[in-house]
Amino acid sequence: MTFSELRQQYPEFVFDDISVRFAQGEAGGRLHIIYSFRIPGLCSFTPEWEIPCEQPDMNDPALLRLCEALGMAELVSYWKITCSPTVRLRHSLTQAQENWWKRLYFGGLGEFFYRNGIETDFDSFMQFAYDADSAVSSGEAKKKPLSGKLIPVGGGKDSIVTLNLLKDQLGDAYAYQINHRNSSEQAALLAGIPKERILEPKRTLDKNMLECNRRGFLNGHTPFSAIVAFSSVLTAYLHGLSEVILSNESSASESTVSEQEVNHQYSKSYQFERDFFAYERDYLRCGVRYYSLLRPLTEFQIARYFAALPTSYHEIFRSCNAGAKEDKWCGHCAKCLFVAVILSPFLPYREIVRLIGSDLFNLPDMEPVLQELCGALPNKPFECVGSRREVNIALCLAIARAEAAGEELPLLLKQYKALPLCAQYAAEASAFGQEWDSQHNLPDSLAEHVRHACVEAFR
Repeated sequence: MTFSELRQQYPEFVFDDISVRFAQGEAGGRLHIIYSFRIPGLCSFTPEWEIPCEQPDMNDPALLRLCEALGMAELVSYWKITCSPTVRLRHSLTQAQENWWKRLYFGGLGEFFYRNGIETDFDSFMQFAYDADSAVSSGEAKKKPLSGKLIPVGGGKDSIVTLNLLKDQLGDAYAYQINHRNSSEQAALLAGIPKERILEPKRTLDKNMLECNRRGFLNGHTPFSAIVAFSSVLTAYLHGLSEVILSNESSASESTVSEQEVNHQYSKSYQFERDFFAYERDYLRCGVRYYSLLRPLTEFQIARYFAALPTSYHEIFRSCNAGAKEDKWCGHCAKCLFVAVILSPFLPYREIVRLIGSDLFNLPDMEPVLQELCGALPNKPFECVGSRREVNIALCLAIARAEAAGEELPLLLKQYKALPLCAQYAAEASAFGQEWDSQHNLPDSLAEHVRHACVEAFR
C-alpha cells in the first residue's frame, strides 16, 4: 500500500504505556524498560531495554522523564510502518516540545521519505493527541553529585580518536555500546578502560516490526543516533556520570542529497546536538551534559590523526555497516570505499587493502560509488561518510602520494584523475586540514586540547 493508503487505513499510532522495573541478578543489577506501542487494526509492539546499573530511586522525576523520552525516540521506528497521521501519547506535551519531536522525526526521516518517494511536509506529516492532559513529572531530579564521562564507542576510527584524545582523562570514564560488538570492546580496552567500566545496554526490537517489514509495509532509515543520545544520557544518569562525549564531526551536517536538505546523518548533525542540549536543559533537567568532542573537525582531520595512532588500533577498527553483525569489513560497500579514500593520503594503499581485506580502488563496479562520494553524481551514498570537498581533497593527495613514490595509480584513481574535479581541487589539496568549525559545544579547555592535537600539530 502507498503512504496515503496506509495513513487512511491506520489513522492512529498509540504510545500506550511504559513498564520500568529494577532487577538484581548474578551478573549485577539491570533497569528493565518495556514500551507498549500499538497501531490499531494492525498489531502491537513491545520493544525492550536492559541497562546495567545499581538500584536507582524509582520515583526520581528525572529518571522517569528520561525513560519517557527514550520511548519517544524509539517510537518513530515503529510509527514509520504506517506513518499514521496522529500519534496518541499518554502524557501531554507543550507546543515547544511537540515542535522539538516533530523536528527530530521529520529531519531524521528525511532519507526514509526520499527513498520511499513520499511527499509530505513538516506541518502535515504528524500531529499529536493525548489520552490525558497530564504532563510527565516536572519535579526536580533527586539531588546527587554527577561526575565522570560516558563515551559511546562504536568500534570505528572516530570513537577511537576520541578515546585517544582523552587518554589522560579516562580514570573516571566508562565506555558505552548498545548490544555487544567485539571491535567496540577491544577499542575501549586498548585505550585503558577496564571491562567492568564497559557498559552494554541491551536493546531488543519487537518481532512484529520485523514481520511488518517482511510483509512489505513501509521501511527505511530512522534516526538511530537519537536513540544513542537518549539512552546514553539515561545510562550516564543511572551511573552518576556528568558527561556523555560523542564522536560526531562537522562533516556529518552536510546534506546527502544535492539541492535538498536530506541528511542520512541528521541525528549526528550539529543541529540535532544543539537541539538535544536545549531539550535536556529545558525538559529532562537531569544534569548530564551531552556533546561531541570531534564536532569542530572534519573526517579528513580525524583520519589524519587516526592514521598516526599505534597500529594496534588500525588492526581492530571496524566502520562497515554491511559487515557489522559479523564485526568485519564487507569490502564492497560505500562505507568501506569511503574509509579507504579518507585514509589514502596518510597510509600506504597496500596497508589499507590489508586492513579492509579488499582492493577497492581496483574494483570497476565501485566507480559509480566513488562518483557519488566526490560529487560527480548529485547524491552521496546513504551512509555515514564525509563531505564531498574532503573526499576530493583526499583523492588528490592520494594521487600525489602514489606518483611521488613512483607507483602506478589504481583504476579508480586513474579514472578520478581524468575528471574536472581533480584539477579543481588539486591546487588547494596541500593546504587542506587546518579547518576549525566554531559551531560546537566543547568546554573551552577541551576545545583547546583538540585544536592543538588535531589541527596545530599537523602544520
